[in-house]
This record gives sequence, structure tokens and C-alpha cells, in this order.
Amino acid sequence: MMNATERDQHDRFLRLYVAHEEALRGFVRSLVPTLEDAREVMQEVATVLWRKAEHLPPADDFRRWAFGVARLEALDFLRTRRRDRHVFSDAFLLTLADESIGAGDSFERERIALAACLQRLPSSRRELIEAAYAPGVRIDSLAARLGRTPMAVYKSLHRIRMALLACTERHLSNDALP
Repeated sequence: MMNATERDQHDRFLRLYVAHEEALRGFVRSLVPTLEDAREVMQEVATVLWRKAEHLPPADDFRRWAFGVARLEALDFLRTRRRDRHVFSDAFLLTLADESIGAGDSFERERIALAACLQRLPSSRRELIEAAYAPGVRIDSLAARLGRTPMAVYKSLHRIRMALLACTERHLSNDALP
């Protein structure tokens, strides 16, 4: 049974981990060759982070700390698989890891901008995008359900995507202004 302090520490760790898990998973995925490898590394990352939770950094530093642990775990994972000729050198992986950390922040800003732009779409356009990108949806089936041709649906989706791209770029450029 955990005491109150341990429970608070546990809760704080879980909140921070869950808040950064998606970015962390993307970072790990960029360092290892397959999705299955990324799952294996993520298990190790979560285990190591939890083991070190008593030394949990402040919330503002958690992401950098977790990415550092993930980087080390991915490199260790790849070192153990050196026999595979598809494994890159440590120097290359370190460079890639450094680039991925910076890209993660950029991807998060882009995701937020896209979500804002999606919310600004008229409901009929937003519903079409959501329907088209739902898991397992085929455009021909969606078109039949809407009483349209597949080409008409593709054209509508293209126009919506272009509008979302323009909106997202405007949103990001406005964020860049001082």
C-alpha cells in the first residue's frame, strides 16, 4: 500500500508521462527500424522512467529528461542488434535523435494549429474529413453512402485539405510573430 507522498509522486509521474507519451513514442519510432522495435523500446523507457521516478524533474524538464532516457534506451536496443546490417552508427543515431527532439516541438505546434483549423471548418466539411479518415473507411463506400461519386469525394477532400493547409500555415506564421 502506498502512503500519501508515494501516491502523489505516482500520480505526478503518470500525468507527466501520459502528457508526453505520444511525442515520446514518435521520437522512439524515429530511431528504431520497426514499429515492433519501437514498442519494445517504449516498454523499456517506461520501466526506466518509473524506476527513476523518485528523482522526477520539474514538469518543465520532464520532456527533455524522458527524451534523454528514450534516446539512451533506443541506442542500447540498437547496439544489441548490431548484426543487422540496417542498423545505423551511434553518431548518426545521436544526430537523428537531436533533430527529432526539435522536430517534436514543431509537430506539436502543427498538430495544435491543425486542430484549431479543423474546428473552424463548416460542420459539413469537418464531418466529411472525419468520415474519410475514420479507421477502415474506403472512399468508394463513403461516396456511395453520401450519394456522390468517388471522384467528387476525392475533389472535395482535396479542397478541404488545401484549406486546412492554408489555415495551418497562417496559424503557425501568426504564432511566429513577436
